[in-house]
Amino acid sequence: MTDRKIDETTGTETTGHSWDGIEELNNPLPRWWLWTLYVTIVWGIGYTIAYPAWPMISGATSGLLGYSTRAEVAEDIAAHEALNEGLVADLNSADLSALAPSDDLHRYAVSRGASIFRAQCSQCHGSGAAGAVGYPNLLDDDWLWGGDLASIEYTIEHGVRNEADFDARYSQMPAFGEILPADEITSVVEYVVSLSSPDHDSGLAEMGSTVFADNCATCHGDTALGDREVGAPNLADAIWLFGGDRAAITKTVENARFGVMPAWGLRLSDEDVRAVTIYVHSLGGGE
Repeated sequence: MTDRKIDETTGTETTGHSWDGIEELNNPLPRWWLWTLYVTIVWGIGYTIAYPAWPMISGATSGLLGYSTRAEVAEDIAAHEALNEGLVADLNSADLSALAPSDDLHRYAVSRGASIFRAQCSQCHGSGAAGAVGYPNLLDDDWLWGGDLASIEYTIEHGVRNEADFDARYSQMPAFGEILPADEITSVVEYVVSLSSPDHDSGLAEMGSTVFADNCATCHGDTALGDREVGAPNLADAIWLFGGDRAAITKTVENARFGVMPAWGLRLSDEDVRAVTIYVHSLGGGE
């Protein structure tokens, strides 16, 4: 004979647990709830047998049905690419400079290029391509290596100062902090400031012009308008990649800059490179 404690109010057996005088009733679970639980257990076991489920060392169980979301996505991508085969072929063979904004191929290239840009380029140049400190603004008309379609395509395909592509654009500014004394750096910075700002020390800038001619004009030109052949920026406008205040210019002169861009031709298809070229050029800054 077992000891059973019955709740006097409800006549239901209790579990023997009590909290502050309140006893827990030993009510059975509803049948519908139990059957729902049993069905979900059976369904779960069946699912793990039929579909990929259990993680393994280098993958997961494939399941009896062999279903794969990756394969499904791959099929969708293949179907989409098949629909665009004609446009892709035309894009690869087209003279990009001859495409008009009203052409279907141009619109396709802009749409495709925009998607690629958001996925691959926006991390550095920004979602709107306005750039940031150290990352060029692609909306203006100031281009280190040229802003026509051919120049943009070459830059995208081969990149800048990377070690992966032998044909990458390459230039190197000396770290003049190791070459020039501090007073000459101060004067040449003042000269550079004077090229785009009326707020400068004329006497110091005059001294700096001589330092500039002796050390900087070879790349930036006698009038400091830059040279796209070597990627030397125009110093006479108010557009600055790393900042145009005295502190930023001094840091650039003393330590130099060495921005790197990947060679996207090694990562993207030819049509993707050409599509991004069209897209970047269409943003308004392309020449």
